[in-house]
Amino acid sequence: MTTAKDIMHPGAQWIPAHETLDRAAQLMRERDVGALPIADAKERLAGILTDRDIVVGCVAMGHDPAETTAGEMAHGTPRWIDANADVDQVLYEMQSHQIRRLPVIEDKRLVGMISEADLAQHLTEGQRASWMEQVYAHG
Repeated sequence: MTTAKDIMHPGAQWIPAHETLDRAAQLMRERDVGALPIADAKERLAGILTDRDIVVGCVAMGHDPAETTAGEMAHGTPRWIDANADVDQVLYEMQSHQIRRLPVIEDKRLVGMISEADLAQHLTEGQRASWMEQVYAHG
């Protein structure tokens, strides 16, 4: 059985909710990622911050990324997957919520992220096609 831990990108790092978006952008550049999980004060998942969130939700709205926090950008219910979950559960979670990145949690700790690139590397062609159809579906 292939698990979330088998296909994830290990070493994901939280961005604390109180951290500013300019610092988040620097961290994304340093780690060469386009998204960071947001942690609340108790290191619980509060959301996911993407590079697009910073540009569209902050800069394009005329806000200062040096004064806007990651927590201010956290909206909705954060989704995650247990490290031992089967890849079919990963696909279901991402498809049913139309999300492209999924934090992987083990023993209540962030251990990795699953992104489109991870799926492209580890799924069969049929699995990839089905996933893309569901996630990118309009309607």
